[in-house]
Amino acid sequence: MIYGDGIRLRAPEQSDLDDFVRWLNDPEVIAGLQQYTPLSFKEEENWFENMLKNHPAEHPMVIEIEQEGQWRAVGNCGVHQIDWRIRSAELGIFIGDKSRWNQGIGTQVMKLLLKHGFETLNLNRIALDVYDSNPRAIRTYEKAGFVLEGRKRQAAYRHGKYSDVLVMSVLRSEWQEGK
Repeated sequence: MIYGDGIRLRAPEQSDLDDFVRWLNDPEVIAGLQQYTPLSFKEEENWFENMLKNHPAEHPMVIEIEQEGQWRAVGNCGVHQIDWRIRSAELGIFIGDKSRWNQGIGTQVMKLLLKHGFETLNLNRIALDVYDSNPRAIRTYEKAGFVLEGRKRQAAYRHGKYSDVLVMSVLRSEWQEGK
């Protein structure tokens, strides 16, 4: 497990799938994600079984917060598309429990993922894509140390309109300076 202040990242279990399906079928939760169609429990079960076949470093993690001595799942995050040769990867995150939005959890999780990526996985560059229509996420990533690297113009299509996708990243040297 990876621990922060009142937060931890742990491996997903079969018992987490109910939360994942509920969250990933909520239009507000998936507004900033690539997910755009309804998700069945069976599809999530299949995803879970296939995910277990991936390299362990690329398994997603459940975001839990400590609340009155109990740990409660509020979202999902992970490192994916690891290129071991050039030591780069991408991060992904979503807070599914909307009652926990705007509380700094995303920033703390991103900082934990960067530390994990640079100190445990020995990465040199960590990146992510974010829709330009998601200012809350962009602020979160900037607070964690990500910088704007580029813009993919009209690279996403949601709800009848195109939007740009921003590419943001952190280099190990930048992260070390900001620690």
